[in-house]
Amino acid sequence: MPPHDGPWLDDAAGRLIRPYTVSDGRTRPTTAFDLLTMVRATGTEPLMHLGPEHTQALGLCAHPTSVAEIAAYLRLPVVVTKVLLSDLVGCGALTTHAPRFDDQPTDLSLLEAVLDGLRRRL
Repeated sequence: MPPHDGPWLDDAAGRLIRPYTVSDGRTRPTTAFDLLTMVRATGTEPLMHLGPEHTQALGLCAHPTSVAEIAAYLRLPVVVTKVLLSDLVGCGALTTHAPRFDDQPTDLSLLEAVLDGLRRRL
């Protein structure tokens, strides 16, 4: 289900409930995340009651997805999204890992070519 469908959003009025209501007023996740932290569903069925946003977030994590992407899809502030994801990590439904960066630095000749192209456009 796309994040803009359902009873929580209205095309004319916007979000019908306050974002912090979604996290029960909590503003601190119990798991450390940054915007680039990758989360993925473990396949473990959560034993806790899931709200609609928890369910949507879990559905977005079939493949590794960044915290920033999930917040954007859910249309929630990042801190609220982190609290929801933290709940899901706590019950074993999600796992986290740091993003992968290439060990190879960007090719200097490629950067110079881009810079030359930008200079020519000015």
